Amino acid sequence: MTAYPQMTDDVLTVGQVAESLGVTVRTLHHYDEIGLVVPSGRSAAGYRLYTEEDLRRLQHVVVYRRLGFPLEEIGELLADGADVAAHLRRQRAAVTDRLDELAGLVSAIDKALEAEMSEYKITREEQRELFGDNFDESYAREAEQRWGDTEAWAQSQQRARSYTKEQWEQIKDEGDEINARYVRLMRDGVPAASAEAMDTAEAARQQICTWFYDCPRQMHAGIAEMYVADPRFTKSYEDIAPGLAQYVRDAVVANAARG
Repeated sequence: MTAYPQMTDDVLTVGQVAESLGVTVRTLHHYDEIGLVVPSGRSAAGYRLYTEEDLRRLQHVVVYRRLGFPLEEIGELLADGADVAAHLRRQRAAVTDRLDELAGLVSAIDKALEAEMSEYKITREEQRELFGDNFDESYAREAEQRWGDTEAWAQSQQRARSYTKEQWEQIKDEGDEINARYVRLMRDGVPAASAEAMDTAEAARQQICTWFYDCPRQMHAGIAEMYVADPRFTKSYEDIAPGLAQYVRDAVVANAARG
């Protein structure tokens, strides 16, 4: 579950809750209005105040929403008297299933440039020179075996085959700049759920959409889970800066949650 800050007087304001869970204040207001997550208290000025119990319920809602559950169904899952442990087991099973489904797709996406190099406008030698240790033809073979019949694979392959060496250099430069932005924010202590970090995550998503395939925010969040779940992808970020894999994952997930 998502961590949240130490409460003051056992309550959090709507702004504190929004920041800690990576949701918008408007979303919290909507959940209150439809009775999904109703804060237990109000300040003297009428502002919403959330207790620890409210926050636990909201954490369940956030997880279910990221898994694609509609709000009406989430309300039924969290009905009074329901087994909280059962919720957690159900959430874990759903997340695990999604990770299994996305693992191969992520390999296909992040390593698409290595596939079927004989049909590309850039040679294998030029690829190795440009991408260094990240160039590994085995990733492409693994990805094609598992995800060769998916729309994302087909779209990324079609686009990638048409790119020249100069275009691949542009793709790499753009990716390096995005990673540099992440590193600057992380080292400056800017939270991963901040507007600056989420804007950087959005830039990364747009780069995928521009160069490879259509990538909705929820798909991007699923891909980001692999940055901390798959040691190969974790290493690619940790080699840039320690802690970067988790920071990027959290920024992408926050960006997906802000709607």
